[in-house]
Amino acid sequence: MNVVLLEVLGNPTIIILVIAAIFLLFGGSKLPQLAKALGQSKKAFKEGIDEGEHDDTAKPRKNLESVDDEALFEEARRRAQQMRAEEAKKLER
Repeated sequence: MNVVLLEVLGNPTIIILVIAAIFLLFGGSKLPQLAKALGQSKKAFKEGIDEGEHDDTAKPRKNLESVDDEALFEEARRRAQQMRAEEAKKLER
């Protein structure tokens, strides 16, 4: 498969046909906007990855042994009750 991909990318005729097809599909006025959007998406993706890596190293995770089971269950009950109340309000409307 890698050989076929390299052969396709190495052929200038196919590359020109692909570029022409893209140009026909999007038009000349849309291509700069498309390139800008792709660049912004790539930048945002890289920033998100860097932020995620930074968050993982900045905050050490708590040990699970230090979690109180009763407090955890009480929080789950409180959230479930809150969700039920919100659903009931939605159904009343």
